[in-house]
Amino acid sequence: MTMDQAELSTEQVLRRDIPWETYMTTKLITGTGLQLLRRYDKKPENYKAQLLDDDGPAYVRVFVSILRDIFKEETVEYVLALVDEMLSANPKRARLFHDKSLKDEDVYEPFLRLLWKGNWFTQEKSCKILSLIVSGRPKYQDGAVANGASNSKKEITTINDVLDGLVEWLCTQLKNPSHPSRGVPTAINSLATLLKEPLVRSSFVQSDGVKLLIPLISPASTQQSIQLLYETCLCVWLLSYYEPAIEYLATSRSLPRLIEVVKGSTKEKVVRVVILTLRNLLHKGTFGAQMVDLGLPQLVQNLKAQAWSDEDLLESLNELEEGLKVNIKKLSSFEKYKQEVSFRANADHVVLILLDPRTLAVACYDISQFIQYYPAGRIIVTDLKAKERVMKLMNHENAEVTKNALLCIQRLFLGAKYASFLQA
Repeated sequence: MTMDQAELSTEQVLRRDIPWETYMTTKLITGTGLQLLRRYDKKPENYKAQLLDDDGPAYVRVFVSILRDIFKEETVEYVLALVDEMLSANPKRARLFHDKSLKDEDVYEPFLRLLWKGNWFTQEKSCKILSLIVSGRPKYQDGAVANGASNSKKEITTINDVLDGLVEWLCTQLKNPSHPSRGVPTAINSLATLLKEPLVRSSFVQSDGVKLLIPLISPASTQQSIQLLYETCLCVWLLSYYEPAIEYLATSRSLPRLIEVVKGSTKEKVVRVVILTLRNLLHKGTFGAQMVDLGLPQLVQNLKAQAWSDEDLLESLNELEEGLKVNIKKLSSFEKYKQEVSFRANADHVVLILLDPRTLAVACYDISQFIQYYPAGRIIVTDLKAKERVMKLMNHENAEVTKNALLCIQRLFLGAKYASFLQA
């Protein structure tokens, strides 16, 4: 791909003159198609808007058929530019692609194919157009086929095919961008729209896409980088409603990065979406305890003292503050407990020998209960190095000690989500 192709703009492409008559002569477009194109091409915006209002699905049919049947690069780019112009002027026109009169047309296939086949201009426009068309589909259309054409004789691209194909391309852009400066922003912009779809969330997590977002969560200064940061945080916020994604976020450095973004950001929209994300994560796993450790309570107080215009942001800050207070109380109570019961590592062997089996069994049982019912139990038990001590007791000569030590270790490794299935 040459840089000239990569830097093409819609305006530049639309200055071209396409020989539509030649395509009709070679039967690549119909007489009706030629008539529609002559009426539409090179006309003022308001005139084209009227044509689309009157006969929008017919123009969609022509555009899709050209992209399906004609492979000349200049013509493909031109039609993509026409569709991009049409949807940019009014995104609601995406609904035209789902008109009942197009039920036998595979409106997705050309754009899905061009994601991988074309130069950067072609890929970027195909991604943008596909994202808009997918988002504009009727809600009842989440069935097997793209346009509801259940009785069509030809195979039509399913919505699952489209979403899986899009996610694959978007993850590829995040790993190895087709364009050095626009590949990643294009992918993130599309994901910020598409992750509202349950199917996309599932496919994105299965494709290991969550970890590709984490490096992009960092304080930004330029207008372009602020927008990229905002849309990345928007993606994380959408994923914070999806349990499998939360598990990925919990094992990454997402939380420290999100907090650093809030510390260094003056843009209200960025702060808002991060605070909404933190609010969602507060009661999940050990996130609450980690937030306290990372100094979020003080940061929230500082943020509350600033003049924000967004009421949702203020409400979320209040909710976050109350939730953090609960976590601080729990952690403070346990700090006292830790000081009372913790013992030095070099005394482990002596203590384990001196304690009677009944005391050891009860201690193992209590720790297992603590892991199951206390939100930050696992992380605190690990921090106290209790795992190593309990593991030594799994080979104890007393059966009751062995049994409770095993239960404790199982709960430690399985976590609270599955620990309830284990019986003491």
